[in-house]
Formats: sequence, C-alpha cells, structure tokens
Amino acid sequence: MSVKLADVIDVEVYQDLPAVNSPEKTAFFESGIVTRSSEMDTFANGPSQTGTLPFWNDIDADIEPNYSDDSDTDATPGKVAQDSQAYSIAYLNNGWAAKDLVNELSMGSEALQHVKNRVDTYWTKQWQRRLIASAQGILADNVANDSGDMVYTAYSDVASPTSTNKFSLTNFNSAVIGTLGDAFEGVSVIAMHSAVYHTMVDGNGAEDVRDSEGTLLYRSYQGHRIVIDDSLPVTTGTNTDKYLCVIFGASAFAYGEGSPSVPFAVARKEETGKGGGEETFWTRNTWLLHPSGFKHEGTPGGQSFSLAELRLAAQWDRVVERKNVPIAFLEVNAG
Repeated sequence: MSVKLADVIDVEVYQDLPAVNSPEKTAFFESGIVTRSSEMDTFANGPSQTGTLPFWNDIDADIEPNYSDDSDTDATPGKVAQDSQAYSIAYLNNGWAAKDLVNELSMGSEALQHVKNRVDTYWTKQWQRRLIASAQGILADNVANDSGDMVYTAYSDVASPTSTNKFSLTNFNSAVIGTLGDAFEGVSVIAMHSAVYHTMVDGNGAEDVRDSEGTLLYRSYQGHRIVIDDSLPVTTGTNTDKYLCVIFGASAFAYGEGSPSVPFAVARKEETGKGGGEETFWTRNTWLLHPSGFKHEGTPGGQSFSLAELRLAAQWDRVVERKNVPIAFLEVNAG
C-alpha cells in the first residue's frame, strides 16, 4: 500500500504546532527592524485588502516660539495635523502534490516535522523576499520622485573597481550620515549580499557579538547588526555588477498576520494519474508588511501585489520627511 500525504500529515496537529521557521525567527525580524503589533494583526484580519494607517505629523521646529511680554496681545497657538499611510494586504498560498514529495516526506515518526520544516522555510524565504522587494520599490520611488535623497552610490561600472567603489567606512557613512543627517543614530542594521560581506571581512570590518558563554549571536559593523541575504538585488553591468546594501532602523517595517479560513489542507484528486489519484498539501498565509512612512500606490494586477510589482517605483510614495524614514541605501561594487 502506498503512503499518502493524508497518512503523513495530520492537519489539525500541524496547525497547532509552533512554527520552526516563521517570519518572527528571521534575522530581519530578530534584529528589530520589523515590529509586529496587535493593531496590525487586526488590520490584516479586516474585511478590506487595503486601508490607511493615520499618524500625527511632527511639530515643525522651524517655527520660532513666541516671546512673552506683559502686553494684552493674545498669542495664536499652533496646531498639529494628521496624515496617513496606505497599506495593502497580501493573500498567499502554495501547494505540493503527493507524487512529487511523498517519497521524501514519508519518513515514519519524523515525517510530520520534516514536512513542517520545509514548508515553514519556504514561507520564511517568501516573507523575506517581500520585505526586500518592498525596499527595492522604495529605492526606485526615491530615485524617481525624491531626488535620491535616501541613497548613496559608490558603484562604478568599470572593469577594475577600486576601494572607493566598494564597501568601506567612508561609503557607509556617506549613506547613513550623508542621507539621514542628525537622524543617523536611528539605524542599527545593515543587510548585504555575501559578496559585499566578503569585502567587509577582507577589510577586517566585521565583529562577532557573543553571549556570556561565547556563543555567536550575530556579526556587526560599527555597532550595526549585519544581515547577510543573497536575495538582495545584484544588477548586471557592462563591466561589473552593482550590489545593493540596505541600512535599516528599528521598526522600519510594521507587520501583521491575518488568519486564513483554512490555513492548511490536504486535498485529493481521484482522477489524476488515470484514476490512480493524487494528494496535495495546501498552505495559506495573510500578511501585512508595510514600510513606515510610505503609502501604497496603484492597483495590483491580481488580488495581491506580486514581488515584481512591489519593486516598482509607481507602487510607493513617501508621505513623511526623509529623516523620519529609518532606511538608507548604499550601492557598491564587490570583489
């Protein structure tokens, strides 16, 4: 008798087990650049795919205060105004058929955990790709509509790039202090491709951060936690490639999770295989992952924005001053 996914996966048990690899266990989330809240969860569970996140504008420090005197003249009080960010929820799903996975997944008592590990890892990577794609879209919008005031480019499309074109403290400071000014202390994490990290290590720039028992917690650069992710974009040039580093501050992204009606399911299709049958394991997620200080523009081609759509400048618009966005970009050569 052949093994079926329904024999391997108890959907109710699967749903009750804690995730081994969830978005909240990624380096991005653990670094503090993504903040999940009950409010965002509520929005993600709401009846509408889109909505607004109202916020108070800051008090304008350029307005000089009143100077007190003993006259009968009344001072005119100022006021603060609200603005809003527009968000969009992503409704996602994927399934895996038994005839493709059953031999790999039928591992006796370890099968359920093996399936769970693989599926959760897949969704974790998708979550990270949505965050990175959103960052790319923010960069594209910034270059197109805000004079590139969030990005510093050291990259040069030359056959033999020099140290001035690669990751360095000078270029890092130009991206952080040069674009954020006196708000630069708000950033704490730098995400980079492993090829850029290689350049950093060669320059003895990376430092290990360990706990009291000597266990490596993470690596840092100038006090900034390093996140290495090879899904960060690499743009092919005529002579050499361009690598994007993204520098984040705390709560650069807000996050909430919705609750799909049927988050996990095993479905049978009896007619497949000339009547031999097929089973498919389906998983579904509802995510609200939104960069602080921005609103979604445009309409997705489907029900949710795809990764390709998130990377477009037309999907984003900054609604706060540059210093209020804890994100900076650095473009460099590697090698």
